[in-house]
Amino acid sequence: MSVLIFIDQAEGHVKKASLEVLSYGAKVAELLNTSAEAVVLGTVTEDLSALGKYGVRKIHHVANDALNHFDAQVFTNVIAQAVEATAAKLIIFSNNIDGKAIAPRLSAKLKAGLVAGAISLPETGNGFTVKKNVFSGKAFATISLNSDIKIISLNTNSYPVTATEGTAEVVALNATVNAPKVRVTATNKVTGDIPLSEAEIVVSGGRGLKGPENWGMVEELAKLLGAATACSRAVADVHWRPHHEHVGQTGLAIAPNLYIAIGISGAIQHLAGVNRSKVIVVINKDPEAPFFKAADYGIVGDAFEVVPRLIEDVKKLKGLS
Repeated sequence: MSVLIFIDQAEGHVKKASLEVLSYGAKVAELLNTSAEAVVLGTVTEDLSALGKYGVRKIHHVANDALNHFDAQVFTNVIAQAVEATAAKLIIFSNNIDGKAIAPRLSAKLKAGLVAGAISLPETGNGFTVKKNVFSGKAFATISLNSDIKIISLNTNSYPVTATEGTAEVVALNATVNAPKVRVTATNKVTGDIPLSEAEIVVSGGRGLKGPENWGMVEELAKLLGAATACSRAVADVHWRPHHEHVGQTGLAIAPNLYIAIGISGAIQHLAGVNRSKVIVVINKDPEAPFFKAADYGIVGDAFEVVPRLIEDVKKLKGLS
C-alpha cells in the first residue's frame, strides 16, 4: 500500500502542518513496509529536496502558476491525477482548512474511505483502523477503512515533527490543470508574526479583560512567549478583537502545546475549540468558572494583578529586566 502525502504551501512556503503529515506519513509507510511519496502544487521557493529529512523519498511537483491560488475543485482534480500516476492506495492530508476542502472531494472522486481528523497512527494488525476525536473532543471513535484507496487527514499538532537525515528526489509531474470556476478578485491578509492555526503557544482573552484598551498586557505576554493571540466569541462579537482571533466551536479550532486563557469563563462552545491543547492554563477571579474543570493549571485571581506579575517573571527568566 503506497503512501502519498499532500504538502500544503502558501506563497511558496511549506506550512508547518505539512511537516507533521510528512513525519506521520513516513511512519505509516514504515508500518506498511512501503515507501512514502509526496505531492506539492504551485510555485515553491523553498528547497523541496530538504523535506527528505522528514522521511519522504520522492516529491512530485506540479509547478503550475495557476495553482498558486487555492481552489478546492482544481486541487482535487490534480491530486487525483497524482494518485493515479503514483498508484497510491493511501493519501494523507493535514486536517487544516485546505485539507478539509480537498479530502472529502477526493474521497468522493476516488470512491475512497476517509477518516477526517485522525489523532494517531493507524492500527494494521486486524484490518485498517484509525482513531479520531468525536463530539467536539469529548470522546474517541475508531474507524475501519475497507476501501481499496484510503484517505486520512491528520489533526494539527497530533503527531510530532521528527527530522533525521536524507534528501528527497523532486520530480516534475505533468498534470492537467483546469481553469477554476471561482475567480479571486481580492485577497485580504491577516498580518502577524505567528499564524494562530500553527502557533505552539496561544494567549487568549475574554470579557474579563473589560475592554479592548486592556489588551496590551495580553499582547505583551504573547510576544514574550513567542505566542499568538486569540479571544472568545463574546470578545469578537463586540469588536474588541478581530474575528480571525476567535477560537471555539464557532471559530477556529486549535491545538497548541500551551493555551493560556485570561478572563474566559470556559463555556462549552469555547472549550470545544481549544480542548485539544496539550496544556491549558486558566486565569480567572471566579473560582467557580467552568474552565477550571478542564484546566491543567489554574490561577484564581484578578487578571489585572496576575498577568503583569507573569510578564515581569517571564522578563526575569529571559534576562530582560
